[in-house]
Amino acid sequence: MSPIVTAILVASNLGLIFLLMTVPLGLRTVSSSRVITADRQRLWQTLWPLGSDAGWAGEILSAQPLDGQSEARIMLSWEGRDGKPIERRARFEDIVEGSRFAMRVIEDTALDASFWKDYRETTELVSEGNGTRVTLSRTDRYRGVAFLVFRYFAMRRELSKLQRWAVTGQYRKGGWFEHPLSQVGFAALSALILWPFFGLHLGGLALASILTSVVALHELGHMAAFRLMGHRKARMIFIPLLGGIAIGGRPYNSRFEVAFVALMGAGFSAFLVPIAIAASTFAGAEGHRLAAVLLATLAGFVALFNIANLVPVWKFDGGQVLRQICPGPIALALASFFLLSAFLAVGWQAGFSSGFLLATGAVFSILSLLTMGSGVKPRYELKPIRTVDRFAMAGALLAVFAIHGCGVLWAASQLI
Repeated sequence: MSPIVTAILVASNLGLIFLLMTVPLGLRTVSSSRVITADRQRLWQTLWPLGSDAGWAGEILSAQPLDGQSEARIMLSWEGRDGKPIERRARFEDIVEGSRFAMRVIEDTALDASFWKDYRETTELVSEGNGTRVTLSRTDRYRGVAFLVFRYFAMRRELSKLQRWAVTGQYRKGGWFEHPLSQVGFAALSALILWPFFGLHLGGLALASILTSVVALHELGHMAAFRLMGHRKARMIFIPLLGGIAIGGRPYNSRFEVAFVALMGAGFSAFLVPIAIAASTFAGAEGHRLAAVLLATLAGFVALFNIANLVPVWKFDGGQVLRQICPGPIALALASFFLLSAFLAVGWQAGFSSGFLLATGAVFSILSLLTMGSGVKPRYELKPIRTVDRFAMAGALLAVFAIHGCGVLWAASQLI
């Protein structure tokens, strides 16, 4: 890619990350409304957390009043870090029996109380024709549009599923967004978006497809780590242009778990690098030049993508690992400087210009600043990591970095 195209791609990604995760939006309310073909009192018993049909979606396992009907302890079907259902203490306001209520979360067993400080949800029911208009609203303070958009579509999905339940009496889990076929479609869309950056020809499409496959393999590594850490389920969400996200079935329980899951994205792909190098070498020796070039490109993309994810950016895998294994801010700063320097040294050895490498370092610094502090604080501190596990994870990090670094250098010698 030309420097101009590279700059456009980098600027686009930085802008999207800032818009999705960082831009301050202040206190916002999102609402969704739909007419449900059911009696208003029946829907009240469904949506009111203390109602007789409050477990219609399987989300609420039980609800116990604590102070008349103004407060309740609600047990949810979502797993906490210990594998047990999350418990939530909620306060109800503006209650109009059969028509309206608002709810605030005082505390729950998963997230710190600061997460719920500005949160308020409102449910309104108004009879309309042969049905009932249900309006759901969520008020919160947002940084970035990602969570705001997520809540809007979550409310739309809830109303759609409520309509189906009202008609059939059955609740169907999941939806089209997380369906495997939808994710394959998002991956294909991601490849098509990347295609113009590599050139609108078959070679460019092949490169875009290889890069998309590399992203998928990286996320598969995270998913495998989630399962090894005891998560009952794990899934992958593709985000066109930005890449993918692996999601576990419960919150993290320990610092070792965070470090292990973060490192396994690059660690899983590290096994592919020597295989791709050996296959490329064999294909070249047999005279299959095109296959050798494609396999070398695969090795280079796998190595470069994964070593870039090990750079100590706040939300990147490398930053996640270092924050768990470094015992203090000084050790974290020194380790981050060392890892970033090693990454830039690999790039210099691979033949990248000093100007490009300086720009890359600046971009990673900006990314770290944009994503710093964007995580959600848990209710209780994660279990500490043992000293032996610190050294084990540090050794694994260096080994994975070395494998991908060698892969970058080898691919550069073959392709540049």
